[in-house]
Amino acid sequence: MTNLAALPNTLATAPARNPSESRHQLSERLLAAYRTVRDETERRAAPLSAEDQLVQSMPDASPTKWHRAHVTWFWEQFLLGQHCPGYTPYHPDYAYIFNSYYVSAGPRHARAQRGHLTRPGADEVTAYRQHVDAAVAKFFSETDETTLKSLEPLIEVGLNHEQQHQELMLTDILHAFAQNPIPPAYDPEWRFPKSTRSGDEWVKLTEGIHTIGHTADTFHFDNEKPAHRALVGPVKLARNLVTNGEWLAFMKDGGYAKAELWLMDGFAAATNEEWQAPGHWRNIDGRWKIMTLRGLQDVDPSAPVSHVSYYEADAFARWSSKHLPTETEWEVAARAGHLNDAFGIVWQWTRSSYSPYPGYRAIEGALGEYNGKFMVNQLVLRGSSLATPSDHSRISYRNFFYPHHRWQFTGLRLADYSL
Repeated sequence: MTNLAALPNTLATAPARNPSESRHQLSERLLAAYRTVRDETERRAAPLSAEDQLVQSMPDASPTKWHRAHVTWFWEQFLLGQHCPGYTPYHPDYAYIFNSYYVSAGPRHARAQRGHLTRPGADEVTAYRQHVDAAVAKFFSETDETTLKSLEPLIEVGLNHEQQHQELMLTDILHAFAQNPIPPAYDPEWRFPKSTRSGDEWVKLTEGIHTIGHTADTFHFDNEKPAHRALVGPVKLARNLVTNGEWLAFMKDGGYAKAELWLMDGFAAATNEEWQAPGHWRNIDGRWKIMTLRGLQDVDPSAPVSHVSYYEADAFARWSSKHLPTETEWEVAARAGHLNDAFGIVWQWTRSSYSPYPGYRAIEGALGEYNGKFMVNQLVLRGSSLATPSDHSRISYRNFFYPHHRWQFTGLRLADYSL
């Protein structure tokens, strides 16, 4: 069982709480938030065929229908299964094939083999989602007010968990489409977000002690706490993101072949994987193109570079005689409003290891596996990307990936310590 008292306690994706709301109003508010998030998952899956939803292009990615089913299992496992008396799981085997990494919740199908699951089909996953949605709606309408209020933190985690998978649905299908010799378009009308170029090129942070981490009484994941004090600066941070044009200059100067710019593991990865450009880039008849959600497009020199690994970002920073910022530097600058495009285009690599904040303790139960057990060998990214749901970002949010990963919308901004 999950220790609900240890979970965040504000339902940020729903309308603001009214202290005097009735049980019916509470139920309707929770149901509206639930349906909004669940509908967005289906909206993102709608352009995809059943064949599209089955494909798993690499072990780090998952099929779309698996994402749709996994987030449904999450509601069935942690809300209905633990708090709805008499609820019977929709299918006895779904917990095995749609659990991800929750060891406490039982055995799991191997991650790298999710693309082998031809059954259940996409339509059967839709039926599963509809069954659980109906059960959740019934649960909200029949459960007493005290219980519903106590479950709000768990519901909030479930909503944010599903939003995380909504982002993965887009990045995973883009990676799959990028493997096609005839590149398909997820959305023919999609456009890369416009970036902002304004203000001074560099933002100076003088030396000072700042509070880092989540402090407000709003939703957050456990890895954003405890808030703590940290020494930051002096340092200058780039106001703007690194662009494709700047990356092309790095490539033209032989950046991918200069071992002196790279961490040893990074150069090994670049060599073994034959990296010559960011992920999803293709050189066609001497012109660089990039695979996007709209299909194959010309690389726009003015757009922020995306699909670069930490290794590439670090090498580019060295080539520029600069550094990557720490996550604390990024947070201080973003909180002060100094950074252009901090959110909504690309996640930004930092040079901070993904590790627990001072005093961090994972919550009890299976949901304690959500973040804490991954706090090793990964790097922190800050901000959000174009694939991130619009209400799923905040200054204290800590995303994390391994340094070789680059199928996400990941970019960078620079830091300069030569003051």
